[in-house]
Amino acid sequence: MNDKIDDKKRALSKLNMRNPVHFLALGFGSGLLSPAPGTWGTLAGWLLGIGLLQFVSPFFLLLLAVPGFVLGIYLCEKTAHDMGVHDHGAIVWDEIIAIWLVLAFVPQQNWLWYCLAFMLFRFFDIVKPYPIKYFDKNVENGLGIMLDDLLAAVYTALCLLLLFTLGRL
Repeated sequence: MNDKIDDKKRALSKLNMRNPVHFLALGFGSGLLSPAPGTWGTLAGWLLGIGLLQFVSPFFLLLLAVPGFVLGIYLCEKTAHDMGVHDHGAIVWDEIIAIWLVLAFVPQQNWLWYCLAFMLFRFFDIVKPYPIKYFDKNVENGLGIMLDDLLAAVYTALCLLLLFTLGRL
């Protein structure tokens, strides 16, 4: 157990937060917070996304998330390579972009739906139902790091839309 912790600390020591690739991949530093760096990264993306939604439409947030996803493939791959660890927990750019995708599909732009979106996304990102777990374990590059959170975002958006639809019946 201590060896695993030491390996993670050694991996973090290989990072340079002045390097914009590392800085972005670690979610502006939110991925360095513990415990649960993925939750901190999601929270950072959630707050940033909600902030952006005060000035832009959900569709525009979706448009920002698309190049963010493509950029994330590079950021996550490069940072994982520099750390020597496939998907270190501190790499949270995938959570940031995925929660933006979720926020773009929130049925009503209010705090109740924002909070529900956050909780559902964290649930799917942690539990990793099929095929999320498959991609998380079997695709070992930046695409794999980004893809499992993309799928968690899709599951979340579908659940939100289902809840919204059921609430309107």
